[in-house]
Amino acid sequence: MGQIEISLDVIEGTTHKALTRHGAADWVAKEVAKAVKKAEATGNKICGLYYLESYCKQLVTGRVKGDVEPEVSQPKPASVKVDAKFGFAQPAFARGLSKAIEVAENMGTASLGVGHAHTCTSLGYFTEQIAERGLIGIGFTNASAIVAPPGGKTPILGTNPLAMAIPAKEGGVHFQFDQSTTTVALGKITMAASAGESIPLGWAKDENGDPTTDPHAALKGSLESSGGYKGFGLGLMVEVLASTLLGSKSSTDVGKLKAPEGQPHGLGQFYLLIDPTTYTDDFYEKLNALQAMVERDEAARLPGSKRIVNPCPLIDEDFWNLTLELAGEG
Repeated sequence: MGQIEISLDVIEGTTHKALTRHGAADWVAKEVAKAVKKAEATGNKICGLYYLESYCKQLVTGRVKGDVEPEVSQPKPASVKVDAKFGFAQPAFARGLSKAIEVAENMGTASLGVGHAHTCTSLGYFTEQIAERGLIGIGFTNASAIVAPPGGKTPILGTNPLAMAIPAKEGGVHFQFDQSTTTVALGKITMAASAGESIPLGWAKDENGDPTTDPHAALKGSLESSGGYKGFGLGLMVEVLASTLLGSKSSTDVGKLKAPEGQPHGLGQFYLLIDPTTYTDDFYEKLNALQAMVERDEAARLPGSKRIVNPCPLIDEDFWNLTLELAGEG
């Protein structure tokens, strides 16, 4: 299977066309297409076009609602709440972001809770937007259960990622990270299974709780928490913030994220927005000093600080043909 270069604008436009063709409202499709474009631009294949076919199928079956208007409210002075109404996370976040930014600028700190949403795929896509507005962004979200507790074999948590983005003084993002609380993201397991490849030991256990290199056995078993019980503790924290706190579905109540049929995901995302100048006048000076210490070693860098954006990423040709077919251009 060969690869071809596709411009980011073409990726965005084709994604938008595919989504509207399968039932998404125009503005909803635009928000989702922007996220797909960003994922492909930064080489995050798992959160890019890889999800488009499932988006389209789930629009048709109603597992994700493509024409709902998210409801934004402010339950307390420093808290903004968005009910996604079982629609996509990207448009729901977009509807609530401006209000959350306003609250954080006035109060110093704000929380933004997005409930009853489809999977947000790339959590860092959202915290990055917060940092681009001059605020520290911290995000949490849960997913379908695939992680068993240490010593157990029954999955109760999702990969439950957390993300953080720090603004740069001159604008933009100084550094950022987006990581699951498991040793590896679930998408890498599913991609290995599709490609007929094995996975390294330490990524997952089979349904009996034994370490495995077989991705198919891993998908029937559970993923390993990053750092063992420490990672599982972080996963529990994310579950409480993204699910319990928001009244959204727990990981055990969510079916496989890419399955075309079934109940809506109903997941939650929880964000903290912090004005970096609230407590000190020298935040950026200390930030630069931290960066200098990290980069003392020539090969070291702050995460995400030197991320490269590819204007024409390579896409597998067969995969792109599927994308065109979804958009009615195949």
